[in-house]
Amino acid sequence: MQLVVVTGLSGAGKSTALKALEDLGYFASDNLPPSLWPALTGELAASGVEKAALVVDSRAGRFLSQAPAALAQLGTGGVPTTLVFLEARPETLLRRYNLSRRAHPLGQGHLLREIERERELLAELRGLADWIIDTSDTSPGELADKLATLLGETRPFVLRLISFGFKWGPPQVADLLLDARALPNPHWVEELRPQTGLQQAVASYVFSAGDGYYQSLRRTVELAATAARDAGRSGYTVAVGCTGGRHRSVAVVERLARELAGNFEVEVEHRDVEKDG
Repeated sequence: MQLVVVTGLSGAGKSTALKALEDLGYFASDNLPPSLWPALTGELAASGVEKAALVVDSRAGRFLSQAPAALAQLGTGGVPTTLVFLEARPETLLRRYNLSRRAHPLGQGHLLREIERERELLAELRGLADWIIDTSDTSPGELADKLATLLGETRPFVLRLISFGFKWGPPQVADLLLDARALPNPHWVEELRPQTGLQQAVASYVFSAGDGYYQSLRRTVELAATAARDAGRSGYTVAVGCTGGRHRSVAVVERLARELAGNFEVEVEHRDVEKDG
């Protein structure tokens, strides 16, 4: 199996890195005592896990000193291990801590001294690192992209499209809610009412009044999803609603999925299409 160990200064982006690796399919664990790493990797390999990522830093306290020996044991045991060290300029770390209002793991009431003390504690691991990444001028998305590139991975971004009926309530997972009720309603056409937006006759009727409103919806989805991807997110969820969730919203989601498939990996869910009444 492939193991990535992430370490570095508090505030330099270790949580972001671990989440990015998790999104790439790595089994992720934060601050497990290093003496347990060989047993964990053996258990994961036996279970068929091919990629794992671990974080260790000053929060480990007295266990931190175990890390170099654990890395050596992994190497002797034939586990390919990549050590990534994240750091940033002191003024950047100060700003990030001031924004987050979190206490430093070595909290003594003087942040600059804590940052320098942490550098000293992690100096040995820094010297062992395969890659040292300065995140001072790096956004979370850029850090995720950099890790993916270094590891030879492709970061997935999934655009999730959900159709729903407002009468049943909007999906709680949506990043963006769109309203398809301005489009022609097949519910009032007797031969179309039993069908759904998955049928071509219903879709043709929904878009019979022209493309102006639909194109505004599509443009909104494209802009929002592109911005989310550029910001480093691994996915974005758009929910399109109509009254019952069987006709207009389904037709719109199906068309969006077809037309945006060239720009995004698209997943579709028709939440209420089977409901009646």
